[in-house]
Amino acid sequence: MQKSIGLYAVLLVGLVTTPLVAQSFVNGGFEDGNLNGWTQGGGFWYGGWPMDPQSYLPGGSNYGSYTNNTIVVSPSIDPISGLNTVYSGNYAVRVNDSYNDYSVSVISQTVANYSDPNIFFAWAADLQGSHGLTDSDNFTLQLIDNTKGIQLYGVSYNSASAAGTSLFTYDPSNGWFYTLWQVATLDVSAYQGDTFTLTLLGSDCPYGGHAGYVYLDGFGAAPPVEGPSTTPEPSSLLLLGSGALFMVTRIRAKLARPSAA
Repeated sequence: MQKSIGLYAVLLVGLVTTPLVAQSFVNGGFEDGNLNGWTQGGGFWYGGWPMDPQSYLPGGSNYGSYTNNTIVVSPSIDPISGLNTVYSGNYAVRVNDSYNDYSVSVISQTVANYSDPNIFFAWAADLQGSHGLTDSDNFTLQLIDNTKGIQLYGVSYNSASAAGTSLFTYDPSNGWFYTLWQVATLDVSAYQGDTFTLTLLGSDCPYGGHAGYVYLDGFGAAPPVEGPSTTPEPSSLLLLGSGALFMVTRIRAKLARPSAA
């Protein structure tokens, strides 16, 4: 009996002293081809900036799921910036879209007991030139250490504050500001074991006249590797080559054909 009690005591001590299992981000590069692991939010915006992304997530005061314009995208060319829509791998996410309809879109993910020393992610934004500092289309990207209650990374721009910065390029032919892909590299070794939350919001202007959206990719413990996202697959190249050879053959045949008298 005493041996059994002693064994139970050892097991209990082991359970108490064993650390929580370290977690990692789920589907941080969206390579599942969906939004598995991410919480989605949305709503409408009628002015007043900066915006609080948390208020547009489920349970927030401005939450309305029917306005969420977030989608997972595969490699293509962004029509505004000409940028690859995917930074690394086969998929990325686009939060909000280029249609101006007052919409706000948000995604967020929380990871507990994070044990890796670094956090990486890549982002790129497109903002249509519009109004002033409190009523222009915008985006906000935040990484919060929930355990310490501090913000480790934060970037927030609207089309008015983007003007004149070196981060954004303005295209006068379409009236949009855009960035290249930006890679965030964060040393979180001093916060290992904490809980982190990444939240990204993209919003139109409050008058339904101007749109804003932002891409996210490669959220995780390893740096995302930029790839030739729009390079055709080998099978596509083979088809292109076959088509070109066919056209050359036809042209030669026409040139060799004797002309009518």
